[in-house]
Amino acid sequence: MRFTPASIALAAVLTTVSSMGLSQKPDNQISPRSIEWQKAGEEARKAGNLQGANDALESALAVDPRNRAAFVELAEVARAQGLQGKAIRLYKEALLLDPTDVAALAGQGEAMMEKGAVARAREVLAEAQKLCKGDCAPVGKLAAAIRKGPPAVAMTSKDAVPVPQGGQGKTTEQP
Repeated sequence: MRFTPASIALAAVLTTVSSMGLSQKPDNQISPRSIEWQKAGEEARKAGNLQGANDALESALAVDPRNRAAFVELAEVARAQGLQGKAIRLYKEALLLDPTDVAALAGQGEAMMEKGAVARAREVLAEAQKLCKGDCAPVGKLAAAIRKGPPAVAMTSKDAVPVPQGGQGKTTEQP
């Protein structure tokens, strides 16, 4: 019982000291090996090799999980694969490392638009516009995506609703 206050104090000190090691590294302190993997992933994505890009970018993050640019690039790969939910989560990881990353914020907004979350994308646009100091091309791209609107959803035969015809008990698919 006499050791409880001392144990709590020691635990608080250890938590503080250990969390200091988890603090953000500046981009120039990211592992060079991680940056090499990131560049390989970017090249693979641009060449259309999405699986190769995914593998290289995951390797970049395994080497250095503070590589914000690798998270952003991996989110781009996810969007190209039609995985907007995954892309949104990856952009969020990048924003946890640097909440002022306008490119990550705008990318997240575009992924939200692709998913149909228009209201949330508008909120992200407003936040990105506040942060935009220099190159605002990503913000302009997000604004254009919002003006264009969410993508139209193609209806398939499984989405069709049977409609009775002339009381004969037969149904047809409604376009």
